[in-house]
Amino acid sequence: MPTDGRRILVTGATGQIGSELVPELQRRYGGENVVIGIHSRPPRGDLDSGPIEKIDVTKKDKVEGVVKEYGIDTIYHMAAILSVAGEANPWLAWDVNVNGTYNVLEVARENGLDRVFVPSSIAAFGPETPRESTPQDTVLKPRTMYGLTKVSGELLSNYYFEKFGLDVRGVRYPGIISYKTPPGGGTTDYAVEIFHEAIKKGKYTCFLREDSTLPMMYMPDCIKCTLDLMDADVSRLRHHGDYNVAAISFSPAELAEVIKRHIPDFVISYEPDHRQAIADSWPKTIDDSSARSDWGWEPEFDLASMTEDMLKNLREILSED
Repeated sequence: MPTDGRRILVTGATGQIGSELVPELQRRYGGENVVIGIHSRPPRGDLDSGPIEKIDVTKKDKVEGVVKEYGIDTIYHMAAILSVAGEANPWLAWDVNVNGTYNVLEVARENGLDRVFVPSSIAAFGPETPRESTPQDTVLKPRTMYGLTKVSGELLSNYYFEKFGLDVRGVRYPGIISYKTPPGGGTTDYAVEIFHEAIKKGKYTCFLREDSTLPMMYMPDCIKCTLDLMDADVSRLRHHGDYNVAAISFSPAELAEVIKRHIPDFVISYEPDHRQAIADSWPKTIDDSSARSDWGWEPEFDLASMTEDMLKNLREILSED
């Protein structure tokens, strides 16, 4: 377990991933050493301790001010506009996801930071990409603004590593499932919504077709893969801003069947909407052999264990509301 004296900034700290990444970073490095970067969503739950700063990543001076004030040496750049929200406001998605990433990388370069994490997504792929066992190196022609910005982020990250020697790292996240935070505007949000509705109402209307298989990952594995990559020896990394990572692939119908083992009367129906076209442009399964060989990536949760854990923890949370 790392015990060095890192000073860390997490942008987008109150988002789905950031809100669970921050507590683990605080546990590892001490709450006073993790700066919680927020924008519009206030901190809650586990994010009730440690320094909190309001940061608009589209304003370079705001990012740099926090970096200098706290002596930051590591940034986890989690601030982003996701796929569905990005299609609703593509100009904002470009500004936050591309200009914001550029600002973070420039601040890191100019201030000699040790390491930066810039996540990508399966949204970087497109219809021309092989959908089964999607390769590490493949066609990247996304059809959404979110996907376009993720490809740009990958290229920027790799450029900063090659050109300036800045240690930038990133993974292509699949859909992330969590019981702690509500959905945040993504195409894979159904896989979170379905658990809430199953517990509260015993039924759910899915906005994707029943056979829409997509790569997914449970939040504990998401945090694990993020920190495992950041802790890896850089000399072992053959890639930098674009590692494929995989855990579970399933369709809404397959997930519903596993939920029924715990809630036998659960009923699911299907009303595909505009998000179906996005899902159809993404992979079904991912080849993450590079991550497994380069830094030992291996998920801990399968569909059955994830479902059991989600229902157990979500029931406890909902009973408290």
